[in-house]
Amino acid sequence: MKKVIIPLAAFILALGLVCLGALLKSGITGFKDTERIVTVKGLSERTVRADNVLWPLQYKIIGNDLTSLYTDMEKNNQKIIAFLKSNGIEESDISIALPVVVDLYADRYVNTSEVRSRYNITATVTVTSQKVDRVLEAMNNTATLLKDGLAISSSEYGTSTIAFSFEGLNAIKPEMIKEATQSAREAAEKFAEDSDSRLGKIKVASQGQFTITDPDRNAPYIKQVRVVTTIQYYLKD
Repeated sequence: MKKVIIPLAAFILALGLVCLGALLKSGITGFKDTERIVTVKGLSERTVRADNVLWPLQYKIIGNDLTSLYTDMEKNNQKIIAFLKSNGIEESDISIALPVVVDLYADRYVNTSEVRSRYNITATVTVTSQKVDRVLEAMNNTATLLKDGLAISSSEYGTSTIAFSFEGLNAIKPEMIKEATQSAREAAEKFAEDSDSRLGKIKVASQGQFTITDPDRNAPYIKQVRVVTTIQYYLKD
């Protein structure tokens, strides 16, 4: 009786090992298949015009009588406001910042006996508007203020302080993401075709950050919007 049981148990054990080996082989093969992937990037770019502008108009006045300097500053501010309005800028888009006053007599490193003008005042009238074209036109006409004795500056330490921005990104985001995704898929399909494979499902997808840059320093009101998506696809035989 014992001689019959031992071969039967051995046969069952051997059969189990064979089946287990087949299952493991199948599983490993399937695992390898799922790990055949291709990583591609898709790009979408748009050139747009700025839809908002911040334009500070600065000037300086110097003197020794602070009261008269403030009077002159108020007159100059009114001249600038009148100029802006005449160029189609709405009053609601114009603001006057607090003046920056420098008293050279209060500087302990300055020899007051050599100071000709005690006070140095920097005044700023700022335009913040969504009517970019009107503001650009007004910028081209600032020579009118020079004729009126106002030396207007929109730069600091040689760098322009005029800021153009594009705030309509949310309106074009969906279409740009769609374009970037389609671009990535086309690249993946081409890779699959060249490698005698078929494109499978997406494994991982990530959307890059939207960037807004100035492609031309001489035309900062022109913006380039860019987004890159990175997608991994499975490849199948």
